[in-house]
Amino acid sequence: MLSQYMEQIETLGLNLFFAAIFFFIGMAIHDVLKQGKVPKFGRYIVWLVLFLGCAGFVAKGIIQMSWETSGIG
Repeated sequence: MLSQYMEQIETLGLNLFFAAIFFFIGMAIHDVLKQGKVPKFGRYIVWLVLFLGCAGFVAKGIIQMSWETSGIG
């Protein structure tokens, strides 16, 4: 039974790995911004770029999942 779901388990594990990587990148960026005394405008730009990267990753996952369930991919 586990072999039937191996591809789904691998996909879930990879997605969780990427989520953890984004979290650690965010923590590292927070630390660098705090220690570097970056102005607020610069912090907002950095967080905007990080958020857009995460949003793109999530959008890709949602699109991929919807295509797979509809039989396109």
